[in-house]
Amino acid sequence: MKSEMIVSAAVEGMLDEAVLRRLIEDSGGIPGSIYGKFGKSFLLEKLQAYNQAARFSPWVILVDLDHDDDCAPPFRKSVLPNPAPLMCFRIAVREVETWLLADREHLAKFLSVDLLRIPHDPDALDSPKSAMVDLARHSRRGDVRENMVPRAGSGRKIGPAYTSVLVEFTRDATKGWRPQVAARKSDSLNRCLDRLQGLIKRPR
Repeated sequence: MKSEMIVSAAVEGMLDEAVLRRLIEDSGGIPGSIYGKFGKSFLLEKLQAYNQAARFSPWVILVDLDHDDDCAPPFRKSVLPNPAPLMCFRIAVREVETWLLADREHLAKFLSVDLLRIPHDPDALDSPKSAMVDLARHSRRGDVRENMVPRAGSGRKIGPAYTSVLVEFTRDATKGWRPQVAARKSDSLNRCLDRLQGLIKRPR
């Protein structure tokens, strides 16, 4: 039975928003307003205000660990040492792409790449975004290569429609991303789902 709990959230960008909406929905909650979407620094500047709001209603904050620390716990403690009772502060190790890479079979089909190219341990990747771009570079689909791989000489790390392609993969509940499957390969995603489900299903 689906919960009627509405969960507010804040994220770094559009891809994180799509991921978090799927996670809230798959955990039985209803995504409410999603704030941020102007990068990590902006989100962290607003963190105490979000935490204050989580004293009264459920909130989820999703940030990338990047290389701000070696692992998630010390980073979490440094930026939010006293989370409010209804705050679920989660960290993707090292980027949210890790969680998409963890659904190896569906991602391989979606990007039209050999399954053997998909990393077995995405949480151990130094740069999941770079790994994703490299996969797209080997895609058998011209549109994937054109949209996700940066053009030579552009100076960019990702292609012009990189985010849009991955948002499409994330939102497709039939042939796209499967959070429960991906959680078997990513400990940080598994922990996020566990905490999120606990928040949504807690007695009111």
